[in-house]
Amino acid sequence: MVANLGLLLFLAVAVWALWPSTLGGCTTLTIVSGHSMDPTYATGDLVVARCGEPAVGDVVVYQPATENGGRVIHRIIGGDAEAGWRMQGDNNDFTDPWMPTADEVLGVARLHLPQVGVVASILLMPLTWVSLLVVAAAILLWPSRAEDADAGALEPADATAPADFEEDAR
Repeated sequence: MVANLGLLLFLAVAVWALWPSTLGGCTTLTIVSGHSMDPTYATGDLVVARCGEPAVGDVVVYQPATENGGRVIHRIIGGDAEAGWRMQGDNNDFTDPWMPTADEVLGVARLHLPQVGVVASILLMPLTWVSLLVVAAAILLWPSRAEDADAGALEPADATAPADFEEDAR
Protein backbone atom coordinates (compact mmCIF):
# COMPACT_ATOMS: atom_id res chain seq x y z
CA MET A 1 0.00 0.00 0.00
CA VAL A 2 2.76 2.45 0.97
CA ALA A 3 4.78 1.45 -2.12
CA ASN A 4 1.77 2.13 -4.35
CA LEU A 5 1.21 5.49 -2.70
CA GLY A 6 4.88 6.34 -3.15
CA LEU A 7 4.75 5.38 -6.81
CA LEU A 8 1.61 7.43 -7.33
CA LEU A 9 3.23 10.44 -5.65
CA PHE A 10 6.36 10.04 -7.78
CA LEU A 11 4.29 9.89 -10.98
CA ALA A 12 2.28 12.96 -9.96
CA VAL A 13 5.48 14.95 -9.34
CA ALA A 14 6.98 13.72 -12.63
CA VAL A 15 3.89 14.74 -14.60
CA TRP A 16 3.84 18.14 -12.89
CA ALA A 17 7.55 18.70 -13.55
CA LEU A 18 7.52 17.53 -17.16
CA TRP A 19 4.13 18.79 -18.39
CA PRO A 20 4.98 20.78 -21.54
CA SER A 21 4.26 24.47 -21.90
CA THR A 22 2.48 23.77 -25.19
CA LEU A 23 -0.20 21.98 -23.13
CA GLY A 24 -0.39 24.63 -20.42
CA GLY A 25 2.45 23.25 -18.30
CA CYS A 26 5.67 24.84 -17.19
CA THR A 27 8.38 22.86 -19.00
CA THR A 28 9.89 23.61 -22.39
CA LEU A 29 12.36 21.24 -24.04
CA THR A 30 14.56 22.88 -26.65
CA ILE A 31 17.11 21.23 -28.94
CA VAL A 32 19.83 23.78 -29.68
CA SER A 33 20.49 24.44 -33.34
CA GLY A 34 23.22 26.83 -34.44
CA HIS A 35 26.23 28.47 -32.85
CA SER A 36 24.80 31.66 -31.37
CA MET A 37 25.10 30.31 -27.82
CA ASP A 38 28.61 28.80 -28.11
CA PRO A 39 30.32 27.89 -25.80
CA THR A 40 27.40 27.78 -23.34
CA TYR A 41 25.28 25.51 -25.54
CA ALA A 42 26.20 23.66 -28.73
CA THR A 43 24.15 22.26 -31.58
CA GLY A 44 22.44 19.06 -30.43
CA ASP A 45 22.27 19.99 -26.75
CA LEU A 46 18.93 19.64 -24.97
CA VAL A 47 17.95 22.52 -22.70
CA VAL A 48 15.10 22.18 -20.22
CA ALA A 49 13.48 25.52 -19.39
CA ARG A 50 10.93 26.12 -16.66
CA CYS A 51 8.57 29.01 -16.20
CA GLY A 52 9.64 31.62 -13.70
CA GLU A 53 10.58 35.28 -13.37
CA PRO A 54 13.52 35.91 -15.70
CA ALA A 55 16.14 38.51 -14.85
CA VAL A 56 19.03 40.16 -16.68
CA GLY A 57 21.74 37.54 -17.15
CA ASP A 58 19.34 34.57 -17.44
CA VAL A 59 19.21 32.38 -20.52
CA VAL A 60 15.60 32.08 -21.64
CA VAL A 61 13.63 30.31 -24.35
CA TYR A 62 11.25 32.65 -26.12
CA GLN A 63 8.91 32.49 -29.07
CA PRO A 64 8.72 35.70 -31.09
CA ALA A 65 5.19 36.35 -32.35
CA THR A 66 6.54 37.06 -35.86
CA GLU A 67 8.39 33.72 -36.21
CA ASN A 68 5.42 31.32 -36.63
CA GLY A 69 6.29 29.01 -33.76
CA GLY A 70 10.08 29.25 -33.96
CA ARG A 71 11.93 29.35 -30.65
CA VAL A 72 15.04 31.25 -29.69
CA ILE A 73 17.30 30.50 -26.73
CA HIS A 74 19.41 33.53 -25.82
CA ARG A 75 20.60 35.51 -22.81
CA ILE A 76 18.78 38.57 -21.41
CA ILE A 77 21.12 41.57 -21.50
CA GLY A 78 18.65 44.31 -20.57
CA GLY A 79 15.09 45.57 -20.63
CA ASP A 80 12.13 44.31 -18.66
CA ALA A 81 9.12 41.99 -18.96
CA GLU A 82 6.61 44.74 -19.82
CA ALA A 83 8.54 46.78 -22.42
CA GLY A 84 10.46 43.78 -23.70
CA TRP A 85 13.75 42.09 -22.91
CA ARG A 86 16.92 42.88 -24.89
CA MET A 87 18.36 39.57 -25.97
CA GLN A 88 21.70 38.39 -27.33
CA GLY A 89 23.35 35.07 -28.07
CA ASP A 90 26.58 34.47 -26.13
CA ASN A 91 28.49 34.07 -29.41
CA ASN A 92 26.83 37.04 -31.19
CA ASP A 93 28.20 40.57 -31.38
CA PHE A 94 24.70 41.98 -32.06
CA THR A 95 21.41 41.99 -30.18
CA ASP A 96 18.34 40.10 -31.35
CA PRO A 97 15.85 41.96 -33.56
CA TRP A 98 13.04 40.87 -31.20
CA MET A 99 12.34 42.17 -27.71
CA PRO A 100 10.16 39.48 -26.13
CA THR A 101 7.71 40.47 -23.44
CA ALA A 102 6.66 38.25 -20.53
CA ASP A 103 4.00 36.45 -22.60
CA GLU A 104 6.56 35.44 -25.27
CA VAL A 105 9.07 33.97 -22.78
CA LEU A 106 8.44 30.23 -22.45
CA GLY A 107 10.90 29.61 -19.64
CA VAL A 108 14.25 30.15 -17.99
CA ALA A 109 16.96 27.57 -18.79
CA ARG A 110 17.33 25.25 -15.78
CA LEU A 111 18.96 22.07 -17.08
CA HIS A 112 21.52 21.48 -19.83
CA LEU A 113 21.98 17.99 -21.27
CA PRO A 114 24.88 18.00 -23.76
CA GLN A 115 24.20 16.15 -27.04
CA VAL A 116 20.98 14.53 -25.73
CA GLY A 117 19.09 16.53 -28.35
CA VAL A 118 20.84 14.54 -31.10
CA VAL A 119 19.15 11.35 -29.90
CA ALA A 120 15.87 13.18 -29.29
CA SER A 121 15.90 14.66 -32.80
CA ILE A 122 16.34 11.18 -34.28
CA LEU A 123 13.28 10.02 -32.35
CA LEU A 124 11.30 12.99 -33.67
CA MET A 125 11.94 12.15 -37.33
CA PRO A 126 9.01 10.52 -39.19
CA LEU A 127 11.42 8.21 -41.05
CA THR A 128 12.49 6.70 -37.71
CA TRP A 129 8.90 5.87 -36.75
CA VAL A 130 8.01 4.51 -40.19
CA SER A 131 11.10 2.28 -40.06
CA LEU A 132 10.17 1.02 -36.59
CA LEU A 133 6.63 0.24 -37.77
CA VAL A 134 7.90 -1.68 -40.81
CA VAL A 135 10.28 -3.74 -38.65
CA ALA A 136 7.53 -4.43 -36.09
CA ALA A 137 5.12 -5.52 -38.85
CA ALA A 138 7.78 -7.79 -40.35
CA ILE A 139 8.44 -9.41 -36.98
CA LEU A 140 4.74 -9.97 -36.34
CA LEU A 141 3.90 -11.26 -39.81
CA TRP A 142 7.02 -13.35 -40.49
CA PRO A 143 6.26 -17.05 -40.01
CA SER A 144 8.12 -18.72 -37.16
CA ARG A 145 9.98 -22.04 -37.38
CA ALA A 146 7.28 -23.73 -35.30
CA GLU A 147 4.63 -22.66 -37.81
CA ASP A 148 6.81 -23.98 -40.67
CA ALA A 149 7.21 -27.34 -38.88
CA ASP A 150 3.48 -27.56 -38.22
CA ALA A 151 2.69 -26.75 -41.84
CA GLY A 152 5.09 -29.50 -43.00
CA ALA A 153 3.51 -32.02 -40.65
CA LEU A 154 0.06 -31.39 -42.09
CA GLU A 155 1.03 -32.06 -45.69
CA PRO A 156 1.59 -35.85 -45.41
CA ALA A 157 -1.59 -36.29 -43.39
CA ASP A 158 -3.51 -34.44 -46.07
CA ALA A 159 -1.91 -36.59 -48.76
CA THR A 160 -2.97 -39.84 -47.05
CA ALA A 161 -6.45 -38.69 -46.18
CA PRO A 162 -7.97 -39.44 -49.61
CA ALA A 163 -6.42 -42.93 -49.59
CA ASP A 164 -7.95 -43.67 -46.21
CA PHE A 165 -11.26 -42.38 -47.48
CA GLU A 166 -11.09 -44.71 -50.46
CA GLU A 167 -10.52 -47.74 -48.20
CA ASP A 168 -13.52 -46.85 -46.09
CA ALA A 169 -15.65 -46.53 -49.18
CA ARG A 170 -14.99 -50.10 -50.34
